[in-house]
Amino acid sequence: MRGSNLESRDLNNRLVLIGIFKASFLIFALLLYGNGQAEPTAERRRQLLELLYQDCGSCHGLTLKGGLGPSLLPDNLKNKREEMLVQTILKGREGTAMPPWQDFLSGDDAIWLVKYLLRHR
Repeated sequence: MRGSNLESRDLNNRLVLIGIFKASFLIFALLLYGNGQAEPTAERRRQLLELLYQDCGSCHGLTLKGGLGPSLLPDNLKNKREEMLVQTILKGREGTAMPPWQDFLSGDDAIWLVKYLLRHR
């Protein structure tokens, strides 16, 4: 009897953890894709593209085909998760030359850049 109570509690704990994981994933997905944010203004898009081709291009190549950093062309990014790319932009990559850009870009800016990179070229 005592063993079945422990098993039942263990199962309940596992179900709670699975529920928390699912809720966390859903919240992240909503923040990433369904945040209701409008498209950046024309001026902000111009600024983001200038940053992309000048600042990012200084490592990833001015044509984004690669350099010190890897290519940012759609074929090179197609197997990467969008949320991972957004986090790479915002947080950088420890142990590499990729710096964090979160002091200069919002989450919405990073999402727009990722979507731009995946659909252009």
